[in-house]
Amino acid sequence: MSGLLRFPVAVRTFLILAIASLSAVPAPANAGDRVLVFAAASLRNALDEIGAAWGEKTGATLVVSYAGSSALARQIEQGAPADLFVSANLDWMDYLSERGLTDAASERELLSNRLVLIAPKDSEVELAIAPGVDLLAALGDDGRLAMANTDVVPAGRYGKAALQSLKAWDAVEPRVAQAENVRAALALVSIGEAPLGIVYQTDAAADADVRVVGLFPEETHPPIVYAAALMAGVDKDEARAFLAFLRSPAASAIFADHGFVPLAVATTD
Repeated sequence: MSGLLRFPVAVRTFLILAIASLSAVPAPANAGDRVLVFAAASLRNALDEIGAAWGEKTGATLVVSYAGSSALARQIEQGAPADLFVSANLDWMDYLSERGLTDAASERELLSNRLVLIAPKDSEVELAIAPGVDLLAALGDDGRLAMANTDVVPAGRYGKAALQSLKAWDAVEPRVAQAENVRAALALVSIGEAPLGIVYQTDAAADADVRVVGLFPEETHPPIVYAAALMAGVDKDEARAFLAFLRSPAASAIFADHGFVPLAVATTD
């Protein structure tokens, strides 16, 4: 096997994280002058655009840290000074809420998404995503199925649930290449290190080097719901304003342009 998959796991993880983090986070201003958002990696493109629009509108500074929702929730639990958390599922929001780490009154269901099977753009693989789908044949002799961590990362958990529903998980599990987050899984397919991957539809749309092989039926996995909330004790007008802006018509239009489905849109910006 060639490329990144020849490296030890620890080295490979570092390299994939570096690839997935090429979009730099803005340099932070003084803590009192900026809003720090911890957001699911799949939101990167849309939220970067929304943050720029909000900064232009208000003059405030937004700093976004992207990673898997599970990693971000753990960091917040350990004391990371986030102002807002945007999770790719309700479970990790509930995890923080149950520990008194969110402003419960501020919690909002924000977006939905779809789950897709992807391949490198030049791949000729064709698969019908249906019960008994033969992923092993499509992966070839030593190919891997790229997925976000199936134990803790929302995209990975959704993907595992879908494959279990389709009676395909047991066969393919030994061939799964688990990545730190969904954008790292996307990168494995984008650079040709994995012939297939499972990511969100919005991730596939953000990378011209992959193509969608098929959509997973929504009934094969739990509903994909992104949630946002202020952290407990955060008393910043700017943070509350940005949370409100995430549900505004302007932000909702940007989310929709990137393939997300806004779940609730405020009447004004």
